[in-house]
Amino acid sequence: MLKIGIDARLYGQTGVGVYLRNLLFYLKKNVKTNFLFYIYLLPQDYDKVDFKNKNFIKKLVYSPWHTFSEQLEFCKVLYKDNLDLMHFTYFSYPVLYKRKFIATIHDTTPLIYKTGKASTKSAFLYELKFQVFKFVISQQIKNAKLIITPTYTVKKQLTDFFGKKYSPKIKAVFEGVDYELINEANRHSGEFAELGGRLQNRSFEQRFRTSRNDESRFFIYIGNFYPHKNVENLIEAFSKVKTDAKLILIGPDDYFSQRLFQSINRLKQNKRIFFYHNPNKEDLVFFYKNASALIHPSLSEGFGLPIVESMYFNLPIIASNIDVFKEILGKKYISFNPKDLLDIAEKIKLFQKSEKKIDYGNFGKKFSFGKMAKQTLEYYNQVLV
Repeated sequence: MLKIGIDARLYGQTGVGVYLRNLLFYLKKNVKTNFLFYIYLLPQDYDKVDFKNKNFIKKLVYSPWHTFSEQLEFCKVLYKDNLDLMHFTYFSYPVLYKRKFIATIHDTTPLIYKTGKASTKSAFLYELKFQVFKFVISQQIKNAKLIITPTYTVKKQLTDFFGKKYSPKIKAVFEGVDYELINEANRHSGEFAELGGRLQNRSFEQRFRTSRNDESRFFIYIGNFYPHKNVENLIEAFSKVKTDAKLILIGPDDYFSQRLFQSINRLKQNKRIFFYHNPNKEDLVFFYKNASALIHPSLSEGFGLPIVESMYFNLPIIASNIDVFKEILGKKYISFNPKDLLDIAEKIKLFQKSEKKIDYGNFGKKFSFGKMAKQTLEYYNQVLV
């Protein structure tokens, strides 16, 4: 049997973790009997994963991403397992690994949006970290047999940065909606509109479970709060919009959210703008089904899972006019210049005047983790020939 390794060390994370969980879920449905998959997991995720399919074998490793251990110990493990093909699912990988591998590069944000604001380290350490990142990703692109990106935008960014000679081996494969979110939505089909969901934060639920009057209407942002997400500009812009609707910032409780909380207080917006931290799938279904619109002000993205999830729930989208959102949404959203506070505010006002629902069509045919997994399996076959 051919042995294929999959780097699943980010299995429990957001973003790449969603990609990994869906890749493995759908691969199990399409796998051929002549493939034996070695799934490399860190201790915190090892017991969360249970493969009933005998073609999938869990491998415990102790080397987190971005560490010297990754470069040495993880590399030793991979050589010892004598793989026919390795799939690195993140740009961080052991550069000394010279056997056959493919890689998924989800975005180029650290390359094209270099800023020390995203780090608590000193300027020297941040610059060192950036140079290491640039070297690692350059080696990955150079040595991989094939590169998978989630959009054509990321493919173009990589070829612009590293050279068009790499274009033939870079393949854009769209992602989709998390199967866990779909299952949760189906489990509560029709129920949330009546009950308002059962949010983890009970006081929050009471505020927003009532009728759709101005006091219960709200916009949502979903994602991390890193500087390139541009949420600080969204907060500033929303403070200029006269409306009784609220803005809910949904994401992790971390250093960056605490910094944004200070901005909310400085602008005296703590009765209009709220945080909702660490939502579960049930919470997300409630927000997607009951919000007026998603607002996504990011300066840089590789794909945008909240964008396609909003499409799945037919939620209107007000978002940045960046290339990746244009690729995914076309003209089916209200776009703004993410660096222009007045433009962001004006586009929110423009939406409020009409609040038209948008028909995204049968977008599932284009954006699907199931299709992504099938295409990835085909690439495994192509590279192994």
